[in-house]
Amino acid sequence: MRSKTTRAASTARRGFTLVELLVVIAIIAVLIALLLPAVQAAREAARRAQCTNNMKQLGLALQNYHTGQNAFPSGGFPAPTNSNYVCCPQGGWGSWSAQSMLLPYLEETAVYNAQNFAFVMRGDYYSEVINTTATQSRIQAFLCPSSPLPKGTWYNNVTWPGNNYYVSTGSSISWYGNDPRLGYQLVNQIVPYQYTPNGPFMVGGSAIGIRDVTDGSSNTVGFGEWKTGDYDDSKISMQDVAGLTAPGTFPPGANGYIDQNMSSPYTSFPWGAMYLTANLQACAQCLQLNNCPSHWGSNPPGNYYTQFSFVGRLWAEGIYGHALGNMIVPPNSPYPYCQFENGESDMNTGTIIGLTSYHPGGANVAMLDGSVRFLKNSISYTTIWALGSMAQGEIINNEGY
Repeated sequence: MRSKTTRAASTARRGFTLVELLVVIAIIAVLIALLLPAVQAAREAARRAQCTNNMKQLGLALQNYHTGQNAFPSGGFPAPTNSNYVCCPQGGWGSWSAQSMLLPYLEETAVYNAQNFAFVMRGDYYSEVINTTATQSRIQAFLCPSSPLPKGTWYNNVTWPGNNYYVSTGSSISWYGNDPRLGYQLVNQIVPYQYTPNGPFMVGGSAIGIRDVTDGSSNTVGFGEWKTGDYDDSKISMQDVAGLTAPGTFPPGANGYIDQNMSSPYTSFPWGAMYLTANLQACAQCLQLNNCPSHWGSNPPGNYYTQFSFVGRLWAEGIYGHALGNMIVPPNSPYPYCQFENGESDMNTGTIIGLTSYHPGGANVAMLDGSVRFLKNSISYTTIWALGSMAQGEIINNEGY
């Protein structure tokens, strides 16, 4: 027969002391801390895989469009400025993007059919009302899961649809093609821009096809990715767009003329290399000092800050920061995006705006042949310029990216 003392000791051994419980909790906390980075890395790997798949679909859409049209879509398709089909063309602001033309090849035919290309997509109230069903649609193929969705709303309190993938103007700040409707005012006439982007996409101008890509479609970027803006103009972040007053930031072109649309041989690269760093540093400085000249922020409306924070809010408009970008600086550059303008409240001017991502170490691009590559942050300026241009004859070393 067991004594009371034996039974009491047996009962006491069934529990844990407070110290033992604290030790177990500490061990569990350490294990969670060790495992959490691995879990986060696995989740980001899955998001990056989805992002890569999106880029692959966009590259294939470009190929299929080219097969049907014998050319790539325009980076921006200008439309009449008002509902009466009169007056002048709208130009860049309100032009239809290449993304809007690719929708049937991304299984988004219903959204494509809802677009009315006879009207601008933005800039004229009646036209905007006609097209809001399409332009407010959120297209999953245009959204990288690693990047947060846009914040804020526009008409009828509909959230901005968002866009993480831009078509590339190449290694050029300029963005207009040689379209007589979109040139600069000289006395009483509109003069087409002489110096157009060196990449495959631009607003207006001649259609670009594989025949024009003499550097090779596997060596020329069609799509790049960027982070969505933080939508807070009162806070400085690296995906903000700072502004410098133009003209004067780059030397004039051979015709002695340069304006905020940056048509000049020195605003394509490598020819403008000697002026690039100074302009990037000027944008970084004015952003930090909150004194970028004549640059209006617009989120929230009525407030005027020194930068724009709404990169990637729209996929349907063919202007920089919405659906159009370039290949001038390496991915995730230490410099902010840099716009050249005269008192603008949007990004319909020449802009240095390109690759950023939440993927560690670099960003994805889709080449014109449909292949997808991951460009490292360490890629050289000369290599990224060569990948951006389509017919400059640069020799690209694949080991450089």
